[in-house]
Amino acid sequence: MMDDFINIDKTFEKIIRMDARVTGREFDGCSFVHCDFSNTVFTECTFIDCTFTGCNLSMVKFPQTGLKTVTFKDCKLLGIPFDEADPFLFAIGAHDSTLDYSWFTGRKMPKTVFSSCSLKGVNFAGADVTGSDFSGCNLDGAVFDNTILKSADFSSAYNYKIDPQFNPMEKAKFSQDGLPGLLEKYDIRIS
Repeated sequence: MMDDFINIDKTFEKIIRMDARVTGREFDGCSFVHCDFSNTVFTECTFIDCTFTGCNLSMVKFPQTGLKTVTFKDCKLLGIPFDEADPFLFAIGAHDSTLDYSWFTGRKMPKTVFSSCSLKGVNFAGADVTGSDFSGCNLDGAVFDNTILKSADFSSAYNYKIDPQFNPMEKAKFSQDGLPGLLEKYDIRIS
């Protein structure tokens, strides 16, 4: 079923394609439900307005693949190098998903929504997440280095450590509970 070169408005349910190679396929308006694509390499593919729900995409690679308005809901996305995907019109969103140890280095992704996600150890170095929403996200060990955080919402995010000196963050939102994560390098006590 996924072997068609062009797939429009299709639903793929319970597809298991672990350790596979998928090349030159286009998915437009497609839904993927409870699929397992762990360790799969999608090369030079295009995903436009697609939704993944309850899928395992751990260790997937997207070299030269377009992710254009792709939403992940309740998915497992461990260790994915999103920075290898095609940067043209790159736009993803994630809800109730685990993206631990993934990379977004240098990626322009303004207004991205990460809602109630685990983002442990995720590398955002050099990324532009202007206006992005990190509501309810666990950012333990996430890397923010020269990351543009302007107007980003961290008000209900937790476990982050961000150095304001090295990350532009004008008008970003933080809760008072998150202040220690912004001031850690100063070794001061907040009570």
